[in-house]
Amino acid sequence: MRMTRAKYGLGQVVRHKRHPFRGVVFDVDPEFNNTEEWYQAIPEDSRPAKEQPFYHLLAENDQSFYIAYVSEQNLVADYSGEPVDHPDIPEFFGPFEDGHYPLDVQLN
Repeated sequence: MRMTRAKYGLGQVVRHKRHPFRGVVFDVDPEFNNTEEWYQAIPEDSRPAKEQPFYHLLAENDQSFYIAYVSEQNLVADYSGEPVDHPDIPEFFGPFEDGHYPLDVQLN
């Protein structure tokens, strides 16, 4: 089994390299873990390799908030210092501080 290491961490703010959105990482898959139908819907000339981390993001753009699933090769760290306004952030994280969101998890 191949070992992969995620470049971005939970609570980190990232942005897409080619599309105008940014988001907060709330989960990471060590490699592609979505449906083949989803994967095939990506144009072949921009389809990412499956053997890399994929990130679940609480994403935003100028028009809306949504959940995005993005390969590591298509992300860059966002150093703008600006918070992401996705309404689901408080379900996972504490207040924005020092450029990221700290995990806000209560253990039973």
